[in-house]
Amino acid sequence: MRILTLLLVIVLGLLQYRLWLGQHSIADYIRLQEELRTQQASNLELEKRNRLLKADVTDLQQGLEAIEERARNELGLIKQDEVFFRLFSQAEPGKTFND
Repeated sequence: MRILTLLLVIVLGLLQYRLWLGQHSIADYIRLQEELRTQQASNLELEKRNRLLKADVTDLQQGLEAIEERARNELGLIKQDEVFFRLFSQAEPGKTFND
């Protein structure tokens, strides 16, 4: 009877070791849960970016206003017979525009 009890205690100890420290343990489970939360947050950011890009594509496909706006903002293009003014703010003494 004493040998059986000793054997059961050893088996229980081995199972506890595997549960807490072995492969697929609780520590692994917690680490994987954290990785899952991180990946889900990343996916949300990427979905948001994809929605914005899809809206841009739709705007560019539907009308010339979006194309004209991009040409003006990104390429600095102006229409024929149009006057273009560029305004600069004055920097404080001792500061540059990059500060």
